[in-house]
Amino acid sequence: MFTGLVETIGTVTALEPIDTSSSGGGGTSLTISDCEEILTDAHLGDSIAVNGTCLTVTAFDKTWFKVGCAPETLRRTNLGSLQTNSHVNLERAVSADTRMGGHFVQGHVDTVAEILSVTPDGNSLVFRLQPRERDILRYVVEKGYVTLDGASLTVTKVVDGQDGYWEVMLIAYTQDKVVTAAKKPGDFVNVEIDIVGKYVEKSVQGYFAGTSGGDFAILEKMVNRIVDERLKK
Repeated sequence: MFTGLVETIGTVTALEPIDTSSSGGGGTSLTISDCEEILTDAHLGDSIAVNGTCLTVTAFDKTWFKVGCAPETLRRTNLGSLQTNSHVNLERAVSADTRMGGHFVQGHVDTVAEILSVTPDGNSLVFRLQPRERDILRYVVEKGYVTLDGASLTVTKVVDGQDGYWEVMLIAYTQDKVVTAAKKPGDFVNVEIDIVGKYVEKSVQGYFAGTSGGDFAILEKMVNRIVDERLKK
């Protein structure tokens, strides 16, 4: 579990498509350096989010660590397009004393999104993004959360439909802390939508299909309240 608050930006120093070393396991591996500040308490098997993707540390030293990337990870994320000297957002898994300044982030990327435009607004930047899988849009709501390359951001606008998109705004402080600020139209970012939306959808579907078998008194009250409010209008 993560918070979506990027701790530091690391540098990719190696990407091995077939890493036959003991720490590579015969699959694709990434070695990331310039991140000594998040390795002071590192252990083999720890989870670190790399551009929002939860990966397992298979080797490390004072200034670098290595992680393996499964085929599913490469299909779902932008990690396969990284090159030597690419920069990546990094965050360690939460600990008992971590402040939840962002939102609950799993590190399980749902899809990638293409940056359609980057527009200055004062000292901020407005990013317009379109997901590869359009059905993801049903989980994205204005003023809700979305995780882009591991950074928890607030959605400022949503347009649904086949040509739909959403927008987020990066303030000046955030621009200096995440890799997304340096990206351009045509680039891709990893996307994890707020897990709460998925659970609500499944619960509601199960309730109306009669397959949930749970006590949905609270859900019924919520629906009735929404209906009552609509009728009053």
